[in-house]
Amino acid sequence: MKMKASDVRKMSAAELETKLGELKKDLFQLRLQHATNQLENPVKIAEVKRDIARVKTIIREQQLAGR
Repeated sequence: MKMKASDVRKMSAAELETKLGELKKDLFQLRLQHATNQLENPVKIAEVKRDIARVKTIIREQQLAGR
């Protein structure tokens, strides 16, 4: 599920916003599972956080390049 920066850079701005929303939902679900002791692999939380940061970074780079 881990995303690469090169894959993220190929996405359009709208796709990035959609992906960001999906990742935030995933993170919420993982935190909920973790709180109820149903999460099998807690490392997934960190992976999703990194993916969110990666998407946000690319969005910001595109915003700065557009100016």
